[in-house]
Order: sequence, then C-alpha cells, then structure tokens
Amino acid sequence: MLAYIARRLLFIIPTLLAIITTNFFIVQIAPGGPVDQAVAEMSGVDSNMVMERISGQGRRETGDTSEGGEKRSAYRGARGLDPEVIEEINKRFGFDKPIHVRYFEMLRRYLAFDFGDSLFRGRSVVGLIADRMPVSISLGLWSTLIIYLVSIPLGVRKAVRNGSRFDLWTSTVIILGSAIPTFLFAVLLVILFAGGSFLKIFPLRGLTSVNFQDLSYIGKVLDYAGHLVLPVTAMTIGGFATLSMLTKNSFLDEINKQYVMTARAKGLAEKAILFKHVFRNAMLLIIAGFPAAFISMFFTGSLFIEVIFSLEGLGLLGFEATMQRDYPVMFGTLYMFTLLGLLLGLVSDLMYTVIDPRIDFEGRK
Repeated sequence: MLAYIARRLLFIIPTLLAIITTNFFIVQIAPGGPVDQAVAEMSGVDSNMVMERISGQGRRETGDTSEGGEKRSAYRGARGLDPEVIEEINKRFGFDKPIHVRYFEMLRRYLAFDFGDSLFRGRSVVGLIADRMPVSISLGLWSTLIIYLVSIPLGVRKAVRNGSRFDLWTSTVIILGSAIPTFLFAVLLVILFAGGSFLKIFPLRGLTSVNFQDLSYIGKVLDYAGHLVLPVTAMTIGGFATLSMLTKNSFLDEINKQYVMTARAKGLAEKAILFKHVFRNAMLLIIAGFPAAFISMFFTGSLFIEVIFSLEGLGLLGFEATMQRDYPVMFGTLYMFTLLGLLLGLVSDLMYTVIDPRIDFEGRK
C-alpha cells in the first residue's frame, strides 16, 4: 500500500504540471490582460470595456513590441498615455520578459508554494486565499456532509421500500428540489427569511457578525450557524436527488445478488444483511464520487451563493480574478484546487480498502 501511495503522489506532479501549463498558455493569448486593465484604469475608462479590443480603423498599435514579442497594449485607452508609462506598466507586471521566461519563473515559485502578489489587490496570493478559505470550507464541508448524511439513509430506505408510497413521494420531492436552480432558491430564501419582503430571521451578510469576538462560546456557535443556515440550505437542496438515487440503485443492485439470497436462506436478520454485507459493496460507488462532489461544492457550486449572500469565498475570488485578469490569483487558486482534488482522489481510493479489504491496489499490475 505504501508503494501505491508513493506512486500516486508522484503522479500528482506531472498532472499539476500539465494543468498549469495548459492554462498558462491559454490565458496568455486571451485578450484583455492585466496590462490592458491597468491602462484602462489610468485612462479613466470603465474596465468593463477592456475586453473590447481595437478592430479595423479603431485599432492603434503602440509601436514596438516588448521583449517577449507581445504588444504593449492594443487598447484604445492607451492613446493618451506616454509610451514610457506603458513600458513601465509592462515591466511592473513582468510582461517585459519573454513568455517562456515567465512560465519557468512561475513553475520555480510554485514548487515552493510562492504564488506571488496580486496584481490589483496589493496583497500576497497566499494571504488572499487564507482569508477566503474559511468561507469556502464552511460552505463546502457542511453542504457535503448534510447531503451525504441525508441522502445515504434516504437512498437505503428507498431501496428497501422500492415501489412503495414512501419511495414515490420522496422521489417526487427530491426531483422537484433538484429542478429548482440554486441561485433562484437562494433568492427565494433571502426574500422569505432574510428581510427581503417577509421575515428577518437569519443574517444576510458575512460568515459572522460584527460583534462576534464579544460573544460567549455558545453565542459564537449560534452566530456562526445562523449565518450558514440559508447559504447551506440553498446549496444542499439540489444535491439530494443524485446521491439518494445513486444510493438506492446501488443497494437494489446488490440486494438482488446471490450472496444476499444465501444470507437470507441462512436466517440472517434483514438489518444484518443490509448493513454487514450489502452496505460495504453498495457504498463503493458512492465513495467514488465524493472528491468530485466536495470540489464542486467547495468552488464552482458556491459562486452564486457567495454573491447572493455577500460571502467572500474562493469562488468569488477566482471569478473576480478571472474578470480582472489577475494572473497570480487565477493560477494560485487553480493550483490549490487541482492539488486538493488530486489528494482527495487518493483519499477516496484508500477509503475503498477500508470499506472492502478485498480491494488491493498494490496487487494491480
């Protein structure tokens, strides 16, 4: 097993390298880079127009290219700026160097987990990620735990009572819940329970209140939980359907196998058959999807929730960095989430052996 873990850890290195390399060169050729953003800001132009590149008669090149063969700026806002100013902007962002030099410098820093500083926020990328991490961990962790704690028992119950009224009405409820878009359900919760038009039971902004440090321990727990009720509810409402139906189908598939019939013929109790024999085999498929589910909740699934509930998490940070072309933040968050996903994939494989000792990854050729 140790040899298998070592191989998987070594496999993370080329995987990270391939993902970072692909995204680096794709982003470099995309229009509206950080230099254009800075030029737009200095020219007093709306940054939303940065993506509008000059075409036809409106295009005006700034003359010589940088050392890396890139134009200093093709943005119309650069017309009133001195070429020396634009050259200084390129130098400040590191675009005075060839693209391959910037690429290898980035790899060298990333080996030491040095993601540099944000181009527009005046802070280190590590500091920004550390500040946003509690929000994303809170949303992703609690949402995933609630979905698994509800969906797995529900799926088992539906499998045992397959075709009953309980199975039919629970299927109807969870499918209706999954049909409602997450952001729409979040807006509905705000309107109903956060002072939108009806009740004001739960706070709307942030992860904690302003006076959080002055509260007692119980008060801090209640304040933290109160801030999470609405966003976590919005994130989990659509996650029950897939997992509960997957659990149900997995259990139904195992229940109809020969070893279950043999166990029943020996007189074993139904609960013993379900939880001592069927559960281990049926849960293998469920565990396989845990890393993807957690990463989805941790990042992509929380973006709309963070915007609606004014939560400063990694999803919103990554989105804002992409819109601003803040390359250090973009690649730093990408690096962290890719690494986290790969490590969770390894944990998922190790959990296979815990649930079913017959699985031996070390013996695989």
